[in-house]
Amino acid sequence: MTKHKRALAGALTLAVALGIAGAGLPGSAAATTTAAVSAGHGSATDHARLQEILRRLTTVDGAPGALVEVRDRHGSTVLTSGVADVKSQAPVDRDSRFRIGSMTKMFTATVMLQLVGEHSVRLDAPVERYLPGVVRGHGNDGRRITVRQLLQHTSGLPDFLDHLKPQEVVSNPLVRYDPRDLVDLALKYPRVFEPGTDWDYSNTNYLLAGLIIERVTGNTYAEEVRERIIEPLHLHETYVPHASSIPGPHPRGYARPGKDAPLLDITEVDPSVGGAAGGMISSGTDLNRFLGALLRGDLLRPAELREMMKTRCTGSKGGRAYGLGLESRPLPGGGLYWGHAGDFLGYETMAGATVDGRRATVVVNLGPGGPDAQSDDIESAVRTALSAGRPSARR
Repeated sequence: MTKHKRALAGALTLAVALGIAGAGLPGSAAATTTAAVSAGHGSATDHARLQEILRRLTTVDGAPGALVEVRDRHGSTVLTSGVADVKSQAPVDRDSRFRIGSMTKMFTATVMLQLVGEHSVRLDAPVERYLPGVVRGHGNDGRRITVRQLLQHTSGLPDFLDHLKPQEVVSNPLVRYDPRDLVDLALKYPRVFEPGTDWDYSNTNYLLAGLIIERVTGNTYAEEVRERIIEPLHLHETYVPHASSIPGPHPRGYARPGKDAPLLDITEVDPSVGGAAGGMISSGTDLNRFLGALLRGDLLRPAELREMMKTRCTGSKGGRAYGLGLESRPLPGGGLYWGHAGDFLGYETMAGATVDGRRATVVVNLGPGGPDAQSDDIESAVRTALSAGRPSARR
């Protein structure tokens, strides 16, 4: 469970204790619907394995709904289970949009590395060069932290989500946060370690990355993501949102504030609390297209893509390693897949891709409040989808 996920879970628990989280909804719906739309070449056995994981997510794990989209060079397959809305019992739409949480970091890192390729930013330059005087206090010093360390979570900066008062977020979900204010909140606390000596996931790193992008380009972070990634790749279902709503078809987002507690609908929330670290909206179709383009080298020059894929161990189980906004994880039988996980109020997501062109994205509309098994099954669905049809592992 990520620190972000723990922080959000704590927010909901405290909110309910304070009586400020809103009205309860019925408990999680059973997996009443399943659907498959296939233009790909996956076998019926592969689909059955994935469908069983989705069924587990929407029954045993307690999520209202789940979706997986798998894509390769031949086409795509979409499988769903459960419901998008526990009140109406509407099924999960195969074209669903959703909040992607920390998968936003892949987009932020890609923009930054494009700027590196254009010689507008140097990876090993200090943050101070681009944001003079911004990172100061309690051992946090932008003169000693590099851009690379921000993108790889080796800066030692504290995570603002560990110190944001959770009741403020949940009781006022439509409040807009300024990224500089969130950075300043984090910098009131001591650094976690000397820069470059360890690894620790901190959303503060990516708020600073967003501020660097804006300082260097003179444009907003949203403008740069749109012009450099969304428009060239024709990602029609991907947004850096300003409003609290989700455009287009989407499952309602729910949280469970405690074991056996009723679900809470938290679909409407201002995305600024995530910002360049976690505020984006996308779909399975668009995320798979983005990852395919990224690993093919359509978005980055070879030198910058190599830098992005230079990983370091995170110390987590399962062999997870972190590059620059991009994670690698091992596949059964050998080889790696690349991607990121994400969670934001109402949703938990994960996307992965292999260098030979197979991609998968999974989303459930419950978070925080899902069991650890939910995260495990989401990862299992990605791993199963990317392993399907592989005669042997290749490195």
